[in-house]
Amino acid sequence: MYKFFAFLNRMKYISRWSLMRSTVRENIMEHSQQVAVVAHALATISNTYFGGNLDANSIAVKALFHETSEVLTGDLPTPIKYFNPEIRDAYKALEQYSNDKLLKLLPTEMVDVYTNIVNDNDSIEHKFVKYADKICAYIKCIDEVKMSNSEFFKAEKTIRAEIDAIDSPEVKFFMENFVDAFYLTLDELEG
Repeated sequence: MYKFFAFLNRMKYISRWSLMRSTVRENIMEHSQQVAVVAHALATISNTYFGGNLDANSIAVKALFHETSEVLTGDLPTPIKYFNPEIRDAYKALEQYSNDKLLKLLPTEMVDVYTNIVNDNDSIEHKFVKYADKICAYIKCIDEVKMSNSEFFKAEKTIRAEIDAIDSPEVKFFMENFVDAFYLTLDELEG
């Protein structure tokens, strides 16, 4: 019996934004799907408009698995995770340990495939997943601010400034062409 995918199924129990009151709870399974969609879009934008040669499907898969370690670690809030270099490095080591522990729950013949997915921290594909992760955090802020949740007012501005500082034409294109639609109501989207 192999337990890897049963552990991943528990992603739905790991809540995000634990330090903030949210009007809509978000778990890491939902978040990972949204990051996969946005990461795929960023890669497609790169290939379509900026001469990229990215594998959008591979990037989407890596995004689906980008929070894998959190089924064992939980979601550590960003202010804590990046409080100082020592904590950041220790948490990265903990994530690596968690991923390695989970990978041992696969048949030996499958380990290499999933190792290349969950332990990719250096490739261009990983960079696009990180960009998408940041954009999805911003979208979460938009959703909360639309519901007048003041918990997210400052986060929305802070995360937008972080996104604006990213040197990526793909991110800029996505922000200029797709993000404003997230402010619309259903009737406005249909109209």
